[in-house]
Amino acid sequence: MRETSIYSTMLGGRKLSCEIGRLAELAGGNALMTYGETVVLVTATTSEKPRAGIDWFPLSVDYEERFYAVGKIPGSWFRREGRPTEHAILASRLIDRPIRPLFPDDYRNDVGVVATVMSMDQDASPEVAAMIGSSIALSISEIPFNGPTAAVNIGLVDGQLIVNPDAAQREVSKLALTVSSTRERVMMIEAGADEVSEDLMFEAIMLAHEENKKIIEFIDSIVAKHGKPKRDYDRNVLPEGLYETVTSFITDKRMEDAVFSDLKQIRDENLTKLREDVDANLVPTFPEELADAYKANLGAAIYKFEKETVRRMIRQGKRPDGRGMEEIRQLTAEVDILPRTHGSAIFRRGQTEVMTVTTLGSGGDIQRLDGLDEAEESKRYMHHYNFPSYSVGETRPSRGPGRREIGHGALAERALLPVIPSEDDFPYAIRLVSEVTSSNGSTSQASVCASTLSLMAAGVPIKRPVAGISAGLVTGDSVNDFVLIADIQGLEDFFGDMDFKVAGTKEGITAIQMDIKIDGLTPEIIKASLEQTKTSRMHILDNSMLPTIAEPRAEISPHAPKMAIVRIQVDQIAEVIGSRGKTIKRILEESGVEKIDTEDDGRVFVCDKDQEKVDRAVAMIKAIVNPPEIGQILTGKVTRIMNFGAFVEYAPDKEGLVHVSQWDIARVESMEAATTVGEVVTVKVTEVDDQGRVNLSRKGVLDPTADTSVKRPPPRDRNSGDRNRNRDRGNDRSPKGDKQ
Repeated sequence: MRETSIYSTMLGGRKLSCEIGRLAELAGGNALMTYGETVVLVTATTSEKPRAGIDWFPLSVDYEERFYAVGKIPGSWFRREGRPTEHAILASRLIDRPIRPLFPDDYRNDVGVVATVMSMDQDASPEVAAMIGSSIALSISEIPFNGPTAAVNIGLVDGQLIVNPDAAQREVSKLALTVSSTRERVMMIEAGADEVSEDLMFEAIMLAHEENKKIIEFIDSIVAKHGKPKRDYDRNVLPEGLYETVTSFITDKRMEDAVFSDLKQIRDENLTKLREDVDANLVPTFPEELADAYKANLGAAIYKFEKETVRRMIRQGKRPDGRGMEEIRQLTAEVDILPRTHGSAIFRRGQTEVMTVTTLGSGGDIQRLDGLDEAEESKRYMHHYNFPSYSVGETRPSRGPGRREIGHGALAERALLPVIPSEDDFPYAIRLVSEVTSSNGSTSQASVCASTLSLMAAGVPIKRPVAGISAGLVTGDSVNDFVLIADIQGLEDFFGDMDFKVAGTKEGITAIQMDIKIDGLTPEIIKASLEQTKTSRMHILDNSMLPTIAEPRAEISPHAPKMAIVRIQVDQIAEVIGSRGKTIKRILEESGVEKIDTEDDGRVFVCDKDQEKVDRAVAMIKAIVNPPEIGQILTGKVTRIMNFGAFVEYAPDKEGLVHVSQWDIARVESMEAATTVGEVVTVKVTEVDDQGRVNLSRKGVLDPTADTSVKRPPPRDRNSGDRNRNRDRGNDRSPKGDKQ
C-alpha cells in the first residue's frame, strides 16, 4: 500500500489541502493540491546532467488544462486537448516568474514543472493552487531551490480588499491582483485594476504578502517531513584566473567607453571591436595548459565584466545613455499612419518604437473561447502583440507568437480594458495589433501608449487615455542599498534586477507586471517603484500622447463598418430569422446590409459601411418584433388589392389594411386603378385591434389633418344583401396569400 500524507490549512475562507505521495511517485517532487473542489496535480523533475553548451537555466513550466475538469468534451475535431489556450500560457508564466530567480545562477540542468488541472471549482482559483503546489513540489524534491514561495489573489469589492475572491466577487471586483512571495520578500506582482490608486495598490500587495507568510508556514511543515536533501550539481564557474586576466586587459575605462552610448548600434559596435581586440591580442597569451578552458569561457567572462561595469556605473549615478535616474527618453508620437486601416498610431520612446493598428468589426467577429473558465466564453476586445526579429537587428524565421508575445499582448489588453466602452455604448468588436518595429527596452508599455493613440484616432470613445512605463532596479550589498531607474532601456533591463511595468490613467493604475532576477523586493522598493512610475506616466501623457491627440475622434473612420445593436426578446429571435432563415435573408436583401448577427441572449448586430442601410435594416427588425403604435409612420409595399382597399406589408410577413376610404384625399372609385402590387407607399397606423390586426391610412400621411376613421356603409339587411359582397367591402382580413 502506497504511503500518502495529507496536510490542510485555510486560505481565503476555503480549505486548502496538499496530498504527498498519492500520484506521480516517480517525479522528483509531487503535490496533489485540493482547494475547495479544485484539484491540481503539480510535479517537478530535473535531468541528471546539465545541458551542454548553454549559458542559461533551462526551466520549463507547463500549466495543462483538462476539459474533464469541468465536465466538458473538447470542441476540436479529435475531441482531445490541443495546443495550450492563451489562459494556460499566461498561467504558466505566473508559475514561472516567481520561482525562476530562486534557482542557483549556475544551475544548467533541465527542470520541468507541470501543473495539471484535474477538477475545477469556479470559486477556487486553480492558478493559486498550481503556484503553491509548484513551490511544494520543488521544495520537497532534490532540486536546488531557494524557496518556498506562496501566492494569493486579492480582489476589491465595495471598497474592501478580499483574499482569493470567489467567482461572483471576481465578476464585480475592481482589482485582480496576484502576488507571489517568499517569507521575507515579494517575488512577483501581476495586476489588472479599474484605475486603483497607488496607495491602495500598495496596501493590497502588502496584504497578499502577509497571507503568503501564513502559507509558507504551512509549506514548511510539509517540507520538514518530506523534504529530500538537495543534490549537488556540476557548477558552471569560470576557470580560476580568467576573469582577472580579461578585466586587467580590457580595463574599466575601456569597458565604460564601450557601453556608454545612447544608441544600441554604437554600443554593439564598440563591444564587437573590444572582443576582436581580446581575440587578437589577449587570447595568444593564454597559458598553453589553460588555453582551451579559457577560450571556452571567454565570452562568459566578458559578459560578466560588462554586467558588473553597467551595474557599478548605475550605482554611481551614471546610466549608459547619460540620462538621469528619473529621466524619460525622447518621446514622439504620430497618428493616422496607415490610410486604409480604421485607426493607427506610432509611439516612440528612445529607440523603442511600436505601431498599433485598430480594427473594428461586428458582433460576429468576437473571439469565442474554449477553456475551463465559465465566466468568460467570448471576448469583444482583443490585443495582439508581435515582436519580429528585425526589431532587435537579428535574423530568425517567424514561427508565430511565443509565450512572451502572448504575455505582452495580454498585459496591454488588461491595461486598456477598464477604459474600453461598453457594448451598449459602442457595439463593435475591437482588435488591436501592436507591431514592435524597434526594440530597446519596455516594448510592452510602449504598446499600451501606441494602442491608446490608435483607439482615439479610430474614434473609439475610451474613458480616458492610458500610458505605460517600466522602472528598473540595481541593488547593492545590503537591503537598503538600491537605485531605481525610470524608463529602462534594453541593457539596463538585461543587467538590472527588476522590470516593474505599470500602466494607468491620470486617475489610477490599470495594470502591473513585475519581473525580478533577485530573491525578492522589500516594501520600500515596491512603494518607491509605484511612486516613480506614476510620475513617469503623467510625463508621457502630458508631453507626448495628449499633444498628439487629446481625445477620441467624434466619428469613426470612413473605412470602418457602421454598427447598430438591437436588443430583442430571446423568444423573438426565431421570428427575426424566420423559417430556414427566410426572414433574415429578406432583411439582408431589401436593406442591402452586409451582415446581421444574432446572439443567443437576444442581441442582433447590424453591420455595413453605409449608415442608411444599417438604419433601414434596424427599422425592419424593430418592425418585426415591436407591435406598431397608433400614429406611427411606416413604409411598406402593396401586396394585395381588393375592391375595399389594399394590403400593405410594412415589415417582413407583417401587413395591414389601407381601406379604400383611407387611400387618398380625393374619393377613390377603384383600388385597381389607384395602385398596383409592389408599389412602395408611406402609411400611418390608425388602429390595432385586439387580435393584432392593423389598419393603416395613406391619406393621413398626405394630409395630417385628414379624418382617418374608416367610412363604412350602414349594415345591410341580411335577407336582402349579398353576404359575399358585404364581406368583400371591409371584413376580409384573411392571411396574406389566401385566394379570394
